[in-house]
Amino acid sequence: MKSSGSERAFEVIPAVDLKGGRCVQLRQGKKEDVIFSAADDPAKIARQWVMRGASRLHIIDLDAALQEAQTNFVVVKRIAESEGVKGRAKIQVGGGIRSYDAAVKLLEIGQGEGVDRIIFGTAALKSPQLIETVAKEFSPERVMVALDVRQGKVAIDGWREVTEVDAPEAAKQAERMGAGSLLFTNIDVEGLMRGIKPEIVTAFVRSANVPVVIAGGVSSAEDVLRIKEAGASGVVIGSALYKGRIDFDGLVTQFHD
Repeated sequence: MKSSGSERAFEVIPAVDLKGGRCVQLRQGKKEDVIFSAADDPAKIARQWVMRGASRLHIIDLDAALQEAQTNFVVVKRIAESEGVKGRAKIQVGGGIRSYDAAVKLLEIGQGEGVDRIIFGTAALKSPQLIETVAKEFSPERVMVALDVRQGKVAIDGWREVTEVDAPEAAKQAERMGAGSLLFTNIDVEGLMRGIKPEIVTAFVRSANVPVVIAGGVSSAEDVLRIKEAGASGVVIGSALYKGRIDFDGLVTQFHD
């Protein structure tokens, strides 16, 4: 069963999405629809979030997710091992992790003080044995499975293909593989900054037996509160933070113990 909110601190997690070595935000996951691109070094941006109170960072290699190559590995490593981040914030990393070697390479960053868990997406449906192997060798707590959902069905390959697998069934499959946590993204509202669909979030969290982090569409402190009240263990926020729609400092004060 999921840990209760009293046993597990709720996490407000800034997104640091990488494309071409830069921190960006995409609308609906479309590589041609960039709604934010920072000129600053991603490591500097990551440090700023940690200085402002982030206890965890969510890093996605968008190039790897779309092109099947870990093109931003050096940037991820620099972020995780940078002064001001290493040892101060936990890091979860995803995007195009489709092999054992790629998984191990990321999990070894920081030697316990860098990347604490990796996020599998497409591999969970196409290569379930990979998730099983990594979970057994490194522990379920270091394995998160991302379920990116469009109209109730799981999407894979950078959201370009929608399967016939529904979210609750995919969650059960991920749990059987050994995933210690799930990342649920509602693609229908992702990047639009129009708010979440609380009934969808609540239904999914209740269907899972491991901690669930929610992403997609978060645009206000009220959205974050609803996600916490639904029983989620955390929330990933991207566009709304970078576009100034949400006050991160206020969220830290309100939600971090």
